[in-house]
Amino acid sequence: MGKYITEAIGAFFLVLTITLCVITGQTMAPLAIGGMLAVMVFMGGHISGGHYNPAVSLAAFLSGALSGSDLLPYMIFQIIGATLGALIGNIIAGGSVPIAPAPDTPLLSAILVEFLFTFALALTVLNVATAQGTKGNSFYGLAIGFTVMCGAFAGGGISGGAFNPAVGIALSLGALLNGTGGAWMLLYILVPLAGGALAALVFKLQGNEVAD
Repeated sequence: MGKYITEAIGAFFLVLTITLCVITGQTMAPLAIGGMLAVMVFMGGHISGGHYNPAVSLAAFLSGALSGSDLLPYMIFQIIGATLGALIGNIIAGGSVPIAPAPDTPLLSAILVEFLFTFALALTVLNVATAQGTKGNSFYGLAIGFTVMCGAFAGGGISGGAFNPAVGIALSLGALLNGTGGAWMLLYILVPLAGGALAALVFKLQGNEVAD
């Protein structure tokens, strides 16, 4: 149960940070979001792996780094924690984050941004946190956090920058309850999961082995 609680806590603080930064209009929001993810990965990586993202958990499962019995509980607790983060963030900041692609953004552009940066994130997690070749390293949290930060800076203004089905679900539900959005939820579920699945395939093609 400890690893599931850890996944919920990490997802909670990730989405709480996103919600507060976006509602209050912080210009350096990607830095805060990436930093919080890095902190949470260091906090819980030794317990649960520090996924906080169903797409990452799917990649870990497909690569052999996560058992099948853990996959669904990981996803459920990630979504619960993320949703609580969005709802509490909404209460604190007095608003919501109706995550959606930028106005007039072609659908293909939004799909590509969510797919590619989720792929980059999941592949980074697999290589720095699960591979035999990097076992015991001390940089994995920074690598993961910086990947999200870079993706948010580069693509957040195009797709909304979720790169995480739990984030997409949580922000969409928070916006729905506030009557301000939620129509794009499927984009933020299906596309990141596809990116995570491809990352698992590429991880194997790179010749990696999962750490013992």
